[in-house]
Amino acid sequence: MEKEVSISVKCPICGKSLMEEGVMIHGRPSVKVNIETEHDRGVLWLSCVYGDCTRELDIDIEDGEIVDMFCPHCNKELSVEENCSDCGAPMVSFVIKAGGVVRICSRKGCENHHIVFKEIATELSKFYFEYGF
Repeated sequence: MEKEVSISVKCPICGKSLMEEGVMIHGRPSVKVNIETEHDRGVLWLSCVYGDCTRELDIDIEDGEIVDMFCPHCNKELSVEENCSDCGAPMVSFVIKAGGVVRICSRKGCENHHIVFKEIATELSKFYFEYGF
């Protein structure tokens, strides 16, 4: 049986939590970001379980459309200088409170995501301590 890892994330710019207790996905707080498409603005709530691509939106987005994601606190864009290895869209970054960074693809329908550890010894140790791997 695979262990579910529920991660808690914060904005890489202002450091404020992106966790939303008001919108639960699978009984857990969601990750809330503001989004913008070519035609609309809205809110996206993502599952906090690593690998679970469940999401809720308050606007309609076409499959394959790329969205810009912003922190709901500082309103800074969360994209990074990395493109998705699967589809080429910009990746978006969130800081994991227990250590490391999770990056997700900004294209609707692409499920590419990964965790990055910059200070491998320190962050991996914190991550291991938090999640017990």
